[in-house]
Amino acid sequence: MIPLSEAREFVLSKCVQGPAVTVPVDDAADLVTAADLAAVGPIPPFDNTAMDGFAVRAADVASAPVTLSMIGTIAAGAVPDITVGEGQAVRIMTGAPMPPGADAVVMVELTNMSEDQTTVDVSESVPVGNHIRPTGDDVQTGQVVFQAGTVLRPAHLGVCTSIGVYDVPVIARPRVGVISTGDELVDGPRPLGIGQIHDSNRHTLLALVNAMGATAVDLGLVPDDEDQIRDAMTAAAASCDAVITSGGVSMGDFDFVKKVLTEIGDMRWMQVAIKPAKPLAFGTVDGTPIFGLPGNPVSSMVSFELFARPGIRKMMGHAEPVVATVAGVAGADMLRGPDGKTHFARVHATMRDDGRYEASFSGGQGSHQLSAMAAANALAVIPSGDGVHKGDPVDLLLL
Repeated sequence: MIPLSEAREFVLSKCVQGPAVTVPVDDAADLVTAADLAAVGPIPPFDNTAMDGFAVRAADVASAPVTLSMIGTIAAGAVPDITVGEGQAVRIMTGAPMPPGADAVVMVELTNMSEDQTTVDVSESVPVGNHIRPTGDDVQTGQVVFQAGTVLRPAHLGVCTSIGVYDVPVIARPRVGVISTGDELVDGPRPLGIGQIHDSNRHTLLALVNAMGATAVDLGLVPDDEDQIRDAMTAAAASCDAVITSGGVSMGDFDFVKKVLTEIGDMRWMQVAIKPAKPLAFGTVDGTPIFGLPGNPVSSMVSFELFARPGIRKMMGHAEPVVATVAGVAGADMLRGPDGKTHFARVHATMRDDGRYEASFSGGQGSHQLSAMAAANALAVIPSGDGVHKGDPVDLLLL
């Protein structure tokens, strides 16, 4: 067996960051910026009010309660065409530009407008600048808002449009093909024959790829036919940036996938010191990374988290491809025996009052028990040894 770190280092060495491209802002979610993004103008672009209320001169309400003359109304999006003079007020709506002469806003809750709307009573004084969002309060002209290497989340996209960036330079979103092989696999809701199983891994892996921001490509089911598998793998490597398959990677396996990949690719067949997901095949076909994950459904998902996710993240330009664990506490005994492997237990973690995660088994720990994986929101990292007891510290890989 080889250490997890060695296997992952090999995977990362073969996964290359994709090219820089420019995409519309609405297509940039979860991608990584390929260049610094700077504001061409200030945000907000003009002084505006943060409240519904009345634009006034602070000096005129210093001796409040006072009554001021109403001289107009400014709605959001309007251009102010009036100037606030001594003893005057302008009704103003949130986001509207401040009129000349006014230097404060009194929120509407501190006012009472006359029935004929010619005057307004102000009950409290306010300082200069009250409830005003000044020009450039959020972003200054020329300011770098996001450095290269920033992962774009929804709020980042909002900032992009705020500064007028509608075409965003990013690392290209990789196309990751997912393929299943085997005569025992059935796709779709049809009855199973003896020895047949539904193809769950492909649908799970497609969802995992899409959820991390890559583009999942469904390459379908291929029967146990050497020529068809060779054609499918060759086409997948040519049309995708990475390919994921599952099953047929154990030391004792001899199936067409293993035979074909050995012939057409530069593959390494590994036994990693982890449980589950010990067997891993990884290499390249014509330069395209090929992830051969174990066939058991839980092992397939754990292997994806430990190897495929970091590799794809590197291709996407993430500065830290390997997702870091967080410190947690065992909510129950998680016992095991020494076997030289790191165990990744399926657990459900909840946040305690002290700010730490507490984790307990989410169900059965067999590599075929996918329901426990579905109930899990983390993997507990349990080193070789006797395990951990309730209350002991334990590292968690959040899912």
